[in-house]
Amino acid sequence: MTTQLKETVSAWPSSNPVFKPNANDAEKRIRVAFVEDDDDFREAVSSELGDYGFDVTSFPDGAQLIEAFDKGSLDSEIIVLDWSLPSVTGIDLLPKLRRMGVVLPVVFLTGRTQPAYEKLALDRGALDFVDKSRGVPILAQRLRIIIDSAKKSADPEFEGNFHCGRLMLKPGISRAYWDDTDINLTLTEFKIVHLLASSIGTYVTYRAVYDCMHYVGFIAGSGENGYRTNVRSCIKRIRNKFRAVDPEFAEIDNYQSFGYRWGKT
Repeated sequence: MTTQLKETVSAWPSSNPVFKPNANDAEKRIRVAFVEDDDDFREAVSSELGDYGFDVTSFPDGAQLIEAFDKGSLDSEIIVLDWSLPSVTGIDLLPKLRRMGVVLPVVFLTGRTQPAYEKLALDRGALDFVDKSRGVPILAQRLRIIIDSAKKSADPEFEGNFHCGRLMLKPGISRAYWDDTDINLTLTEFKIVHLLASSIGTYVTYRAVYDCMHYVGFIAGSGENGYRTNVRSCIKRIRNKFRAVDPEFAEIDNYQSFGYRWGKT
């Protein structure tokens, strides 16, 4: 059961966009399904996203979104969800959509900024988690990055998909598949698997894995090597996700006090 915490939302900042696509350039416009129960906020965001080259279909609750998909009347490329919704929370709506076969990328736009919420959203398969206080310019940029990456990976000439035995990685949309089953990795977990698999047979140090999780030189944890605890915890979560699909999964090997490698010994 998800712990219910009070949602706090900072005032939505005004924005002066540097770039706004031509409103008549239909080929560049991105179709968004936006679910938000605050009428004023929903209208404001939808309007400003329109200025940034998005065609927004908005809904006040998840039930209406599900109905639209069920009827086949919704043609969207990406979904933006609020966390707090009347009939079902956004975090519970996401798996409902997946069970319906809706595999569009999902982004949370919420005032619940606590790391626990972000982690839960990413664990459930969301591709991004945006604080409402960041404003429409940031939201628009992140949505466009996700869609552009997805379009690039879908291009027949794009050779970015990575195959390693039973593993297939799609970097364009940050998805990992084991025997054609989506493992539902978070973005951070995907980056780690990509790092290990692309170095198959070679051990990758704890430090290199941690740099992949954050950025080179990032320091956290207690003590000089405290970051190793975070790396081990993340690797454990990754293994568990693969084992949920394949109980015999044993591709991630550990060399104690040094690092990890992809590939059985």
